[in-house]
Amino acid sequence: MIRQFELVERVQSYDPEADEDALNRAYVYGLKRHGNQLRASGDPYFSHPVEVAGILAEMRLDTASIVTGLLHDTLEDTDATRDEIAGLFGENIARLVDGVTKLSRLEIQSESTKEAENLRKLVLAMSSDIRVLLVKLADRLHNMRTLHHIKEPARRKRIARETMDLYAPLASRIGMEKVKRELEELAFAELNPDGRTSVEARLGYLRERGERLVPQIDAELTKTLKDGGLDAQIKGREKTPYSIWRKMQTKNVSFEQLADIMAFRIIVDDIAQCYQALGLLHGRYQVLPQRFKDYISVPKPNGYRSLHTGVIGPLGQRIEIQIRTAEMQDQAERGVAAHWIYKQGGPSTDAPQYAWLRSLIDILDKAPNAEEFLEHTKLEMFQDQVFCFTPKGKLIALPRGATPIDFAYAVHSQVGDTCVGAKINGRMLPLRTQLSNGDQVDIVTSKAQTPSPTWERFVVTGKAKAAIRRFIRTRQREQYIQLGKSLLDKTFHEEGYEATEKGLDGVRANFKQTTTDDLVAAVGAGLVGAREVLTAVYPGLKQPRKSGADVVPISRARNKSAKAGEGGRGKKEAGQIAIRGLIPGMAVHFARCCHPLPGDRIVGIITTGKGVTIHTIDCATLESFSEAPERWIDVGWDSVGDGAATAYTGRLKITVANQPGSLSSLSTVIARHEGNISNLRIVNRSMDFFDMVIDVEVADVKHLADITAALRATPAINAVERARN
Repeated sequence: MIRQFELVERVQSYDPEADEDALNRAYVYGLKRHGNQLRASGDPYFSHPVEVAGILAEMRLDTASIVTGLLHDTLEDTDATRDEIAGLFGENIARLVDGVTKLSRLEIQSESTKEAENLRKLVLAMSSDIRVLLVKLADRLHNMRTLHHIKEPARRKRIARETMDLYAPLASRIGMEKVKRELEELAFAELNPDGRTSVEARLGYLRERGERLVPQIDAELTKTLKDGGLDAQIKGREKTPYSIWRKMQTKNVSFEQLADIMAFRIIVDDIAQCYQALGLLHGRYQVLPQRFKDYISVPKPNGYRSLHTGVIGPLGQRIEIQIRTAEMQDQAERGVAAHWIYKQGGPSTDAPQYAWLRSLIDILDKAPNAEEFLEHTKLEMFQDQVFCFTPKGKLIALPRGATPIDFAYAVHSQVGDTCVGAKINGRMLPLRTQLSNGDQVDIVTSKAQTPSPTWERFVVTGKAKAAIRRFIRTRQREQYIQLGKSLLDKTFHEEGYEATEKGLDGVRANFKQTTTDDLVAAVGAGLVGAREVLTAVYPGLKQPRKSGADVVPISRARNKSAKAGEGGRGKKEAGQIAIRGLIPGMAVHFARCCHPLPGDRIVGIITTGKGVTIHTIDCATLESFSEAPERWIDVGWDSVGDGAATAYTGRLKITVANQPGSLSSLSTVIARHEGNISNLRIVNRSMDFFDMVIDVEVADVKHLADITAALRATPAINAVERARN
């Protein structure tokens, strides 16, 4: 364990003005508070905070960070209070200590929830002071170094997995590659000991060769640079076992196929010499295709700068070379700690390298729970990146596989919400197009646009997914409330009552709902029956006067809809619930078995948690609900032909002659009648005819009937009928 005077000397070696009194008081206070507590290893518990403080001193952090390291477990593991720490060490230290305190006291349901809640609290704390994350990383690093003392294998693996999935990427995001590498290696050893042993065995063989090769390659690289008039410091190194293993997995290559197990770092005096060294090496050795990366002109989001290249170097070896200045090297190893900002003023997370943190805060605001926040955070941090540009040249870093929708949300949430199209390098391309390095993306927006639920299928960033899901939740709730009000009004009206705000508010607690709107939304979602609410408001009402206030028996529903069809082609009648204005896929779902269209005679089936599913009245599937009449509701289209632009899917079964031009004739007829083919499937082939099922986007049932008539008049088409399955 580091002794008190040793810790003070370490800090004063790089910061002569460090507050020695605060360090001494924190050491003594922590030692006294932790008392006789022991760790799993049997060591005094206080050895852990002292080692954490030592790691922070290696990072060359300020006095406040070191003091926080010494005190970071006192709130959780001792009887110390936040007020006491604030009184002794100041509010700033108390806030930092509180930010890194683990949350094991929380009453939570599972380890995954615990992990998510810890991350959520950490992000909130470090959003105002990045030192919270630095102390947390030092805490995790020492815990990983002593992980082998924990006896339970499942617990060791959980901690290692959390380290690999969250803390190593967080270290990478703030540029602390040295910490990241050690965290990954320690976690890898626990999660995949066989894989690590295998890579280590092969590296052992290479080390024997490297003892001869590295000095020879080093000498020839040095000579090449000197002949070009450049003095540089060259260091040969090998990749870590985990980085080699990960590259083998992601690139699906064998150990022998890897080109950059052996790497060399060239340190020069300034940026001009970086490019000079690059030119000398490329002029002397054969360059490996697609291995050059310029992180000096386009730094990584965490501030990392360097030139990367791969060459077939001396002795015919394929080697990776990194070229950077001494300042860039310090930045690469120590990240934000390499250019400490706290002596010059207060902490700030407004710098460009903290854009990822601001993105996490935005996700935190949109995610409804900690688990979804954890999912989006892993998406944000745990992927390779591509770099794209706005039309004005602003750099936007995105995960690999990102689309224009991800780009739009990275620019601004409002740009993402109103995105209708994108120009990539001057060309209009689909919104699901994956972006590549160097793409210039121009987002086209419209005030009338809103996020589409289909976007969630192809976006990859956590920010985009969280924004789209939030919109869907908000709009779906609005639709559930609208549908719930209609169901309640109809049910109450049929019994001669009125569904009042006061009446509903008086019974919401019976259904475990917080607000009246929550109760109405639950009715719309099918979680609570409208009849149940009625009987709760009016307990004396035992039996419905009819077969049910919101119940429509099959026979009556079909007879009633048939009469409606005779006079108005399925328009809404008095007493029916209107579904026009309810967005498909939210509170209302159109059955895929019968594909109902405006103008069809329809009936609704309440589906628990999903609202209402609409079927045509002659759909064969309805027979399966004959034993549950309470799930049937009388619905109508309301104002058919009102000019709404909504497209509905009609399904046709078509038999086409097996001859050239048949498919062209079919698609031409549909297009001429302003239909749009959304899907086509051939279900049977023969020498003379093809049977196919086609989904066509139309306005209503009359529109589909017009297309059907036109198709029947086409010579190449043998038969057309509307599909019912």
